Amino acid sequence: MQTLDAITRWATIAAVEFRVFPDHERFPLAGHSIVYKRASNLDLTLDVITAGPPENQSRPTVIYIHGGGWVHLSKEDRFFFVLPYLARGMNAVHLEYRTASQALAPAAVEDCRCALRWVFRHADEYGIDTDKLVIIGESAGGHLALMTGMLDPTAGFDNACAWSLGQDSVKVAAIINYFGITDAADVLEGINRRAWAVEWFGSLADRAELARRLSPLNHVRQGVPPVITVHGTNDSAVPYQHAERLHEALQRVGVPNRLVTISGGGHGQRKFSREENIQAQTEIFDFLEQHGLSGTIPTD
Repeated sequence: MQTLDAITRWATIAAVEFRVFPDHERFPLAGHSIVYKRASNLDLTLDVITAGPPENQSRPTVIYIHGGGWVHLSKEDRFFFVLPYLARGMNAVHLEYRTASQALAPAAVEDCRCALRWVFRHADEYGIDTDKLVIIGESAGGHLALMTGMLDPTAGFDNACAWSLGQDSVKVAAIINYFGITDAADVLEGINRRAWAVEWFGSLADRAELARRLSPLNHVRQGVPPVITVHGTNDSAVPYQHAERLHEALQRVGVPNRLVTISGGGHGQRKFSREENIQAQTEIFDFLEQHGLSGTIPTD
């Protein structure tokens, strides 16, 4: 009898043991996603995927934030982007946030911070190891991942859920930044001005000051989580210099970080070649392992 190869063996185990919450098999009347916050008359939702029964063990977990220039796309558009982490035995959380048509800046940042607090509050229910939380995003989601992971609560962006989700300390263990905006002012005004950034800030009177507060570069300090950045040199949406400047700023204050440069790469993983994506993922897992954040591959 022919034995299964390692990949098919993993997929067979995952098909039976992995779970997506809400669990409609056990709770058929549950909504399509878990509501973590209500804002602007909207239910903001997330999905949790566990790499095995959540009651069995506490696992490292990735929180994935989709991109779209703060103006479009959804968590469903990036559902499969967490597959490499699930394959490493990590749980995954997909979250949605308010885009520009629903609420202007800084609503998306506030939403992501609230989602992080929700994960901490409900960690035991889903087998989430809060000491091994990794936050990841691409493009505008990269910006939101950086802001969510780097912000100090005193910055004022946690106030939107201070009553509903508490004010206990929350911290991620690492940030994975795929070509995220690190200087919001740079894409709001000047030669790198982007229409999607203008739409997110709208006609706010204090948008220059808000852009400064919403720039990850202005939150670099000792003690922020380790950061790995993946960015293509020919990115037409978010200039490659955003990655370089963040890398240099983190280096100056001694924060562990790595810049993975995709030479000639455009904007988005789908603008990288297959081998470039594999290269980036290999570097990411190497970085996570250096910081004790690798999961256990479920093959037994």
